Amino acid sequence: MLQQVETQLFTITDSAAQAVRDILNERKLEGYALRVYVAGGGCCGVNFGMALDNNIREVDTIFDTNGVKIVVDNVSVDYLQGATVDFVNDPTHGAGFLVDSPNAKSGHEHGEEGCSCGGSCSCNN
Repeated sequence: MLQQVETQLFTITDSAAQAVRDILNERKLEGYALRVYVAGGGCCGVNFGMALDNNIREVDTIFDTNGVKIVVDNVSVDYLQGATVDFVNDPTHGAGFLVDSPNAKSGHEHGEEGCSCGGSCSCNN
C-alpha cells in the first residue's frame, strides 16, 4: 500500500517526496522548493505544472513535508485543496509526477464520456 504524508494543503506520496529530494541533491539545488501551480486548463479540467523554485513571494503558501519544501501561489491553492501528488515510474509511459485533484476536474455532469475537444487529454487528470 502507498504511504502518504498529509500536508496542510494536499497529500504528497513518499515516492514523490523522494523523487524531489533526489532531483534537488543531483542538481545541488540548496534552498529550492517544489512549486506546484495551475498551468492552464482545457475541456478535461485544470492542468498542473511543477518547477524547482527559489523565488518565494509573500503571497505564496509554503510548507514542508517529508523533507521537501512545497510552494503554492495564491491562485493555485483552491485547485490543489485535497489533491494528491505522486511520482510514477511506468515502463510503458515513463516516469513523472502526477497530480490528482478533485477540484480540477471538469464536470461531465450530464454523463458524457471522454473529451469534447478531440484532444488526447485524460479526463482522470
